Amino acid sequence: MRVKFRHILGIVGLATASSAAAAAPDAATLATVDTIFAEWQQSAHVPGLVYGIVADGKLIAVRGLGVQDIDSKTPVGPDSLFRIASMSKAFTALAILQLRDAGKLSLDAPAETYVPELKGWTYPTKDSPRITVRNLLTHSAGFVEDNPWGDRQQVMPEATFTAFLDAGVPFARAPGLGMEYSNLGFATLGRIISNVSGMRYQDYIRRTIMAPLGMRATGYDVFASLKARRSIGYRWQDGAWLREPDMKDGAFGAMGGVETSATDYAKWVAYLLAAWPARDDADAGPVKRATVREIVTGANFAGAVPRNPAIGGAPCRQARAYGMGWFVTDDCDLGRVVAHSGGYPGYGSYVMLLPDKGVGLFAFSSKTYGGATLPVFQAALALQKAGALTDRAIPVSAGLAGAYDAARAVWRSGEIGAAPLADNVLLDHDVAAWRAMIAGVRGVVGECAMREPVVPISAMEGRFSWTCATGQVSGRVQRAPTPALSIQALEFAPVRP
Repeated sequence: MRVKFRHILGIVGLATASSAAAAAPDAATLATVDTIFAEWQQSAHVPGLVYGIVADGKLIAVRGLGVQDIDSKTPVGPDSLFRIASMSKAFTALAILQLRDAGKLSLDAPAETYVPELKGWTYPTKDSPRITVRNLLTHSAGFVEDNPWGDRQQVMPEATFTAFLDAGVPFARAPGLGMEYSNLGFATLGRIISNVSGMRYQDYIRRTIMAPLGMRATGYDVFASLKARRSIGYRWQDGAWLREPDMKDGAFGAMGGVETSATDYAKWVAYLLAAWPARDDADAGPVKRATVREIVTGANFAGAVPRNPAIGGAPCRQARAYGMGWFVTDDCDLGRVVAHSGGYPGYGSYVMLLPDKGVGLFAFSSKTYGGATLPVFQAALALQKAGALTDRAIPVSAGLAGAYDAARAVWRSGEIGAAPLADNVLLDHDVAAWRAMIAGVRGVVGECAMREPVVPISAMEGRFSWTCATGQVSGRVQRAPTPALSIQALEFAPVRP
């Protein structure tokens, strides 16, 4: 069963004047995206699924597929509630950064500063450093990867978790030597939030992050949520769906316990994306924009992984590292991708942020470990192919505008000395060499009006392309890191028609 495709405009007003609007997908593209998710839902045996697309602060498309409950056959919609499993880690990570901003903790302090039970731990070697809060955030504490075990610890009572921590744990390696995904690490971050804030981590995150964003239906206790809106979790086994038992809220919820709807989650996605680019606007979020942008930084134990061939497109090798509650990937087609999956008994999910484009995609499913990585990636590639994913324009700074004016002055006069130069320029090529180079390019392309704007690479560097009488000029100008304007690099290259 499906619900009608909906386009929603203005639901989350977080777009800013300083971020260029993304091109809205047309009906044909949205139909393609819809088909991608519908086919995946059927082939993956997913009883219920919802996906959403957020662009420049708005939930521009949302679609429910299948049913919340195979008995009642209530259709999935934008307000249906799903557990999002490890996508919960992003809330925990941002809460830690928020407490850091408030001066309540230090990322580089030993975690035992805030969780006394860790003080008696036995480390793998005598020279092992103590685990820091940052190690926990970036999965570099030395714990073993624990997805099979960690998911089932959701229900652990806090008192049991205290005893567990007090007993100590074995290590896979010394802290700080590598990244290995750890649910235990994020459960420990939950305990840090509770101890430092003086309230349960669930309450702190709801009060200081979820509530200010208007995420009123989002929380950790599935038994307290609206029963009529709950998507029941199932396992596909022996050709049939089997209901998974509901897991109550517990000590490990900081790593995977959040329950939310597409309507609510879109507000979270829009808020995170609104942290880019850096700018001078008023900062009204519950956490500072600059702090939100820290989620893409981490211990930087980067690896190269092949993109799943089932996604389609040309073969692609991705560079990937873990930030703070997010995987950060350099994808050959999409550029920077900030993403996380979620897998849980009864649920699977995936979210992709494209911060340089102001677009996010996410999907929730009600099937055990039914993460929608494949259709989300395919949908993003479909949007890109349709021209709906373009990088936000970088504004031309005053300094870059001045450097571009200097580049045009050099071309106009034919003399490198027409620009304010950094001391490297004439050491790299003397005046005569510059004069000959400019004359040579002029001889190919002819006169140039130079009306085209510079295209920023950053506030200090830009590229330009001029259409001239008998060809084109491809150029680059770069400022030196000096207070006064000076040019350290200038390029003019002919492009023959």
